[in-house]
Amino acid sequence: MKVRDSLGPEAFRGEKADMPVLYDRLLKLKEMFNSKFGSIPKFYVRAPGRVNLIGEHIDYCGYSVLPMAVEQDLLIAVEPVETYTLQLANTNPLYPDFSTSATNIQIDKTKPLWHNYFLCGLKGIQEHFGLSNLTGMNCLVDGNIPPRSGLSSSSALVCCAGLVTLTVLGMNLTKVELAEICAKSERYIGTEGGGMDQSISFLAEEGTAKLIEFSPLRATNVNLPSGAVFVIANSCVEMNKAATSHFNIRVMECRLAAKLLAKYKSLQWDKVLQLEEVQAKLGISLEEMLLVTEDALHPEPYSPEEICRCLGITLEELRTQILSPNTHDVLIFKLYQRAKHVYSEAARVLQFKKICEEAPENTVQLLGELMNQSHMSCRDMYECSCPELDQLVNICRKFGAEGSRLTGAGWGGCTVSIVPADKLTSFLANVHKAYYQRSDGSLAPEKQSLFATKPGGGALVFLEA
Repeated sequence: MKVRDSLGPEAFRGEKADMPVLYDRLLKLKEMFNSKFGSIPKFYVRAPGRVNLIGEHIDYCGYSVLPMAVEQDLLIAVEPVETYTLQLANTNPLYPDFSTSATNIQIDKTKPLWHNYFLCGLKGIQEHFGLSNLTGMNCLVDGNIPPRSGLSSSSALVCCAGLVTLTVLGMNLTKVELAEICAKSERYIGTEGGGMDQSISFLAEEGTAKLIEFSPLRATNVNLPSGAVFVIANSCVEMNKAATSHFNIRVMECRLAAKLLAKYKSLQWDKVLQLEEVQAKLGISLEEMLLVTEDALHPEPYSPEEICRCLGITLEELRTQILSPNTHDVLIFKLYQRAKHVYSEAARVLQFKKICEEAPENTVQLLGELMNQSHMSCRDMYECSCPELDQLVNICRKFGAEGSRLTGAGWGGCTVSIVPADKLTSFLANVHKAYYQRSDGSLAPEKQSLFATKPGGGALVFLEA
C-alpha cells in the first residue's frame, strides 16, 4: 500500500494482500452500492475512529493530547455524477437516505442528523478552495464505530466527507491541511471542538499512538508498552455532544477562565481565548499555572454578572462577544474547577509520553496511575462523567486494569483501560460478566462493546481497479 503526505486520488491504492478484512468489506460495500444506485463506485474512502488515551477536554484549550486510531472505521463508496445532486445513503437502516443540491449546502445546527456531518466535511473543502458549485455524487456509508460512544464516529464521517470531496475535485492537500480544515468545518454542526479527532484520523500510523500538538499542528510517535493492552468498554450510555449544551458550556467555561486569569495577571485579556495562551504569555510551568489558578479564581461558581464585573463588560457584551449562541442562558460557570482540570491534565499528557519514552520497569503501573488521576479529574473537576462510567471504571480496575478512565467527551460513551497482557483473557471475561450480564437485562446486546485494541492507521483512499 502506497502512502504519502499528500492525500489525493493517487495517494493510496488498496491491495488484498495488505488488508484482507477491509478488502472483504469493500467488496460487500461495492455490491450494496450497485444494488442501491445501479452502478459501480469509482473509489472508496476510509477514516478510523479513535480512542484518546489521556488528555481529555484540553485540545480546545490549546494543549497536547495523546490518542490513537482504532481499527473500527467508516467507509464510503463514491461515484461522481454529472448532475448537481448529492445522494447519501447508509448501510445502517437507522440512518435514512438524504438528497440535496450540491450547489446549495445547508447545515441545520438544531438537528445533528447523520448527513449533516458529511455536509460539514464537504462544505469545508468547498470553502477552502473558494468553489461556488460542486459536482454531484452518489455515496454509500458503512461504519463499525459504535455511534455516540466517544470513539469519534461523527468526526470520522466529517473526515471521510472531506477526503471524498477532495478526491472528486482531483485536488491535493497535506494530511495536516486536511485535518485543520475538517476540524474547523465540524464546527458548522455547532460544537466548539479542538481538533484532536480530525488530526488523529489523518495523521495516525499503525503500531503507534500519537502526541498531537497544536499551533502549529504536528504529531509525534509515542510507542506504547509491549507488556500491556488497551481495552475499550462501552458504558452503553449514548451521548451526542452536538445535541446538548454540556460540551459547549465546558468550552465557554475554559474560555472565561482564561480571560479572568489573563486579567488577573494584567495581560490583554480580550484577545485571549485559550488557557494555554495564558501560560505561554506568562512563560511559566503548568504547575505554576495551577498556583495562579488557586490565587486568581474561587471554587464557588461564577454568575454572568460577576464575570462581567471582573472583566468590566456588560451582559450584552458577554453574550455577543464571548459566549457561543447555545450558552447565552447559562446561569453559573465553574471556572476554577475547569482550569484546574485543564492544567493538571495537560501535565499528565506530558508525563505519560515521558514514561513511554523512558520505559521504566513499572511503566504499566505508572501509566495506569496517570489514567486513574485523569478520570478522577474528569469526574470531580470537569464533571463530564456519569454513574455508569464511574461504575465501569471501578469494575475494570477491580478485575486487573492498572488504570481506567472515561475517554471522549464523556457523559456516556466508553472507558479505556490499560491491562497487563497476561491478565487480558480473565479481564475481558470478568468485566463482561460484571457489567454487561446484569440480572435486570437493561443493556441491549447490540450496544455492548468490550474489546482490546491496538494503534491503527489513518485515512485512506482506495481506487476501484
